[in-house]
Amino acid sequence: MNAAKFLKLNCYVVMLLALVFSLHAQEKKRLTFEQIFKNAEPRLTQSLPNIIGWADDNHYLEMKKKEGDKTTKVYAVDVASGEEKVYRDLEQYAAIVDSGISVASPSSHNDAYTRLIYVKDKDIYFLDTEKKSFKRLTQTSAEEKNPTLSPDGNYVAFTRDNNLFAIEVNSGKETQYTSDATDLIYNGWASWVYYEEILGRPSRYRAFWWSPDSRQLAFYRFDDAKVPVFPLYNSEGAHGFLENTRYPKAGDPNPEVRVGVVPVTGGNIVWADFNEKDDQYFGTPFWTPDGKQLVVQWMNRGQDNLKLYAVDPATGKKREIYNETQNSWVEWFESMEFLAENKGFIIKSDKDGWGHLYLYGMDGKLKNRITQGNWRVMDVVQVDEKNRRVYFTARKEASTRTDLYRARLDGKELTRLTFGEFTHNTRLSPMGTYFITTYSNATTPQKMALCKSGGAVMKELGDSQTKEFANYELAKAELFRVMTPDGYNLPVSWTLPFDFDPNKKYPVLISIYGGPDAGTVSETWRGLTSQWLAIEGMIQVAIDHRASGHFGKAGVALMHRNLGKWEMNDYIEVVKWLQAKPFVDKTKIGITGGSYGGYVTCMALTYGADYFTHGIALYSVTDWKLYDTHYTERYMDTPAENPEGYKNGSVMTFANKYKGVLRIVHGTMDDNVHMQNSIQLIDALQNLGKPFEFMVYPGQRHGWGGPKATHLRNDNYRFYYKYLLEKEFPESLFK
Repeated sequence: MNAAKFLKLNCYVVMLLALVFSLHAQEKKRLTFEQIFKNAEPRLTQSLPNIIGWADDNHYLEMKKKEGDKTTKVYAVDVASGEEKVYRDLEQYAAIVDSGISVASPSSHNDAYTRLIYVKDKDIYFLDTEKKSFKRLTQTSAEEKNPTLSPDGNYVAFTRDNNLFAIEVNSGKETQYTSDATDLIYNGWASWVYYEEILGRPSRYRAFWWSPDSRQLAFYRFDDAKVPVFPLYNSEGAHGFLENTRYPKAGDPNPEVRVGVVPVTGGNIVWADFNEKDDQYFGTPFWTPDGKQLVVQWMNRGQDNLKLYAVDPATGKKREIYNETQNSWVEWFESMEFLAENKGFIIKSDKDGWGHLYLYGMDGKLKNRITQGNWRVMDVVQVDEKNRRVYFTARKEASTRTDLYRARLDGKELTRLTFGEFTHNTRLSPMGTYFITTYSNATTPQKMALCKSGGAVMKELGDSQTKEFANYELAKAELFRVMTPDGYNLPVSWTLPFDFDPNKKYPVLISIYGGPDAGTVSETWRGLTSQWLAIEGMIQVAIDHRASGHFGKAGVALMHRNLGKWEMNDYIEVVKWLQAKPFVDKTKIGITGGSYGGYVTCMALTYGADYFTHGIALYSVTDWKLYDTHYTERYMDTPAENPEGYKNGSVMTFANKYKGVLRIVHGTMDDNVHMQNSIQLIDALQNLGKPFEFMVYPGQRHGWGGPKATHLRNDNYRFYYKYLLEKEFPESLFK
């Protein structure tokens, strides 16, 4: 065959292949509104197996309802054979519990699920599955809060009217440990700022902790007498009413706190040797495994000095075992891993600039570092003392991915156990022989695999993609970096519109949070919600600034005394990068976020008014003097110490620059970021003669669900259609 004929034939083949691929692409479907928002058939994704833990080193636990099962059960699955056996079936006891109690949803339980606590009509009930007995433990007009079973299952502790109690479940004997509670003094029940900022929302205000041997209870006693009252107005009824909250704003007095320990059988309270009059904070305490010491986290008001004290529960005497100081601030330890026989403990600290693991003796002396380098450990998963190993998750391969690792306690033999360019969420077996990982990235929906501890995949357990997934076209999602002029390579992700044409102009919507060390750009599957605005022609963007955690503590600490500065600097740099693209409509740069993201949105439409044109700000901080002590002062110090920082971090300072379209959204009963923040911004904009939009949600707090959540979603989309897409809002779809 001569060259001319060969070339001609090849051209025909290439054209034919191009036509085939083109037809194949055209055959792909697009998601409908009902599929995206109402989970209509055919579905592109499905649930993965509900793996809830491990029964032992060779059996993982899966919750499911098999064919023939009347209710959901927990099955133990053999990792080698796949054989399944019923491990737990609480529904078999449904007939003996009182009506109105969901037997599968206890408030508290022992590890074996043989002793379970339930709450009904504010009273406590107890189920013993071994004896197949059920009984009521309390019958009072007051509410019993946070009932928590002791580790041995013999007692349940709780608070009632701000005092601390426990009941011996077999005999029903009740012991009252404190009696001095008032509307301002709480024993075992957290003051608001501790609940929100220190103990955390999962605590549900619980501020008491069982010793591992079930013989003692540690608790915090709070005195809110000096904490200012903030009133929340509820408009219900003919006259409405006020809900008063003790809420310390930046610079205000904090609650006074005492650390107490009491024997489970009752008796005198032993108070730890701290002066409650000092300006200080206490973090979550940790019992040593033998129950002979309570390790208390102490921090100064300025939050740049963290100490650990080992407290003797018999005498209250304290002994310092750790002391850390930083120029910016120090973070609380969310966990401590103790070695057996008081041989030491493992902590995670970012004191060298990155979050790493350190091994200390109980005498407070550093034994050795376990990890180091320009990457961060996220969490300790498990300590294998027998083999001198620690398992942990970290962002080492990339700051946007999480993997499982193993290292020796002496810091040697660091090994990555997970695979691929995915974000992994893992469950390790008790002896560390196996792990189950749920993994995904920006373009791969979640999958689940069973792996050996060395990282080899034994079997795939599930794929959230259905068979229909391949039949649908999805918008292009990418994760990349944008360099700032001063050398920070910022993580950015975007989802491009369908039928993207670089010769057209598209509006941009940036979804943001933006708080310190709170990045949102990661290599993980985000679901299908973004597909609708991509179908409608929107470029959707997420940005992480230099203090989002990707550049170590040095990057995060740039926000010290400077909230608002570097976030806006970096977001503006990325917007400049976007505006330089010929396909970006500079007149339609939208931004939205809630809480801290609401603050950033307000700053974008004021401080950054030359770059951002439209925004929806949800339950926003607008002036840091209006937010709580612990969060605000960690980053900003007090208003008296940093007046210039507070001024430059206030939205009101830049309200005169506002010239776009801002929608302000708030719930009237927000007890976290008070609606006062939005009202003061509204007042400033009105006085300046600036137009804006405002949507209020009566009775709602810091976020909400139900019909009002649907209303908020629809109203947000109505805003996008009107101002960014400039299309008629499809009212019938969003009903």
